[in-house]
Amino acid sequence: MQNNIDKLIKGCLIGDQKAQMHLYDSYCNAMFRIACRYLQDEEDAKDAMQEGFIKAFANIGNYKNDFSFGAWLKRIIINQCIDVLKKRKMVFAAIDSESLHMIDDEDWAVDVSITKAQIIKAIEQLAEKYILVLKLYLLEGYDHEEISQILSIPIKTSRTHLRRGRLQLKELLKEKHYEAGY
Repeated sequence: MQNNIDKLIKGCLIGDQKAQMHLYDSYCNAMFRIACRYLQDEEDAKDAMQEGFIKAFANIGNYKNDFSFGAWLKRIIINQCIDVLKKRKMVFAAIDSESLHMIDDEDWAVDVSITKAQIIKAIEQLAEKYILVLKLYLLEGYDHEEISQILSIPIKTSRTHLRRGRLQLKELLKEKHYEAGY
């Protein structure tokens, strides 16, 4: 599979549209699912995915084999989604004067009977400023330095939004757990 992807990338470098189409077909479903995680409207997600692919093909010469092509493309798609959200004037409050208190992992634990889908649905109910940080950290695996660069916010803000978002998420999941009668 990787040999095939490498051949397609080489084809894209010389502007081969068939190679671009094959590469697109190989990754479009996964990238669409990623875009849907960030943008609630499917049409917005499709548009962001398409724009992300256009950017990827325009900048494919910058791709390095240090990471998989899928990981490189995923970052472009996520950044494109974030650009869409920024255009909607989503505001992140900078947090400079607050002190942070680290929470033990056991304080963050949720009931094992709660599914990933339930967690994602609960994340969508949080304040917008927490949603992106939680998704980037929990679902995509980015660290605070990467999140701060992607969202153009201080690292301290990323940590605070993650902490507050996780606390709100935990409370939401507890409420859902009790409502379900567990």
